[in-house]
Amino acid sequence: MHTREEKLEAFGRLLDVLDRLRKECPWDRKQTNESLRPNTIEETFELCDALLKDDKKNICKELGDVIMHVMFYAKIGEETGDFDIADVCNKEADKLIFRHPHVYGEAESLKHSHLAQAAEGEELSSKQVLENWEQIKMREKDGNKSVLSGVPDALPTIIKAYRIQEKARNVGFDWEDRQDVWAKVREELGELEAELKREDKEKATKELGDFLFSVINASRLYKLNPDNALEYTNQKFIRRFNYIEQHSIKAGKPLTEMTLGEMDKLWNEAKELEKESKI
Repeated sequence: MHTREEKLEAFGRLLDVLDRLRKECPWDRKQTNESLRPNTIEETFELCDALLKDDKKNICKELGDVIMHVMFYAKIGEETGDFDIADVCNKEADKLIFRHPHVYGEAESLKHSHLAQAAEGEELSSKQVLENWEQIKMREKDGNKSVLSGVPDALPTIIKAYRIQEKARNVGFDWEDRQDVWAKVREELGELEAELKREDKEKATKELGDFLFSVINASRLYKLNPDNALEYTNQKFIRRFNYIEQHSIKAGKPLTEMTLGEMDKLWNEAKELEKESKI
């Protein structure tokens, strides 16, 4: 691995490259916060895809793309005189120091019970750190005004639900026994089924939301990531369906002409091949 000096040199090199591209490349020169935003979202999802696949080579590559976007926004901020990359880094460092009194030991933060215990030599657990996190954020000068205000509106819905539940838990609003959540899941499923039988689409939609929220809550309590879980299933479905489609092409028979029984047979073949790690 590289030394600290080599890391700083590499960061400076990327800054130099971006500075030159901003001046000399027609495409880079015309970019704005608004024009870059869709690309940033795409790059972030590409990184997430590489992380999910544990593709080390592409994780490294996509991290570079995401870092470049962060630096690009900072460059635009520098040009408008609002902030530069040093401000970005310093604000983040200041925030992390403020939010980690169990490491840095600010006197004000140490007034909280768990943090005071740590100051007396007791090691903080990860759970205690999370419980104090939201309270610390509320004390920041430019921090969140309410517990849930820090959840971005634009987050994908599954991740958003998970984060809402996490933040509520961090201030003590959670199930005392995680097994109790299953009664809630069953209750919400029953209410959904009832509205579906009544064929009330509007109410059924709301009950479906409640049911999904309860399932996400259960996954959180059992330390499972629902977004990752669903993506694994998405990829599994794609693999198996592609297997059916490939065989339909080989047989010269369009999918629309295959019976459900024929497709089910190929689906089960794909499942067996997955167990043998052949697809």
